[in-house]
Amino acid sequence: MENEDHDKRKCPMHLSTGECSQRLLPVKDALDVLSGKWKLQIILSLTFGKKRFKQIQREIPGLTPKMLSKELKELEINELAVRHVYDSLPVSIEYELTPYGRTLQPLITELHNWGTKHRKRIIAGSKKAMKK
Repeated sequence: MENEDHDKRKCPMHLSTGECSQRLLPVKDALDVLSGKWKLQIILSLTFGKKRFKQIQREIPGLTPKMLSKELKELEINELAVRHVYDSLPVSIEYELTPYGRTLQPLITELHNWGTKHRKRIIAGSKKAMKK
């Protein structure tokens, strides 16, 4: 009887509210690091190798230099990307993913797979609605 009365919107009965919050914390942390419109796109761009600032900007339409600079700094702070400054004339700067940043590859692959399926599903739904 007790199981039937349990509110399924709350934590599972075997977990306290604190334990439930603790389980959500790593996901919250990941979303804090990867959130926003640009971060995953920048990471995806860098999965193909070292890139100069302008190369990254050209690959991601709508990304302003100011926003790219901000996002790259945050990726560096979170140890996902590294900035290389080469002593040349003119000075050359490249960005690349760190080994830690490359650990995101399986997540990016899963997001790509899910996004592909979602796009097909939504487009198929739109076509059905248009036929009615």
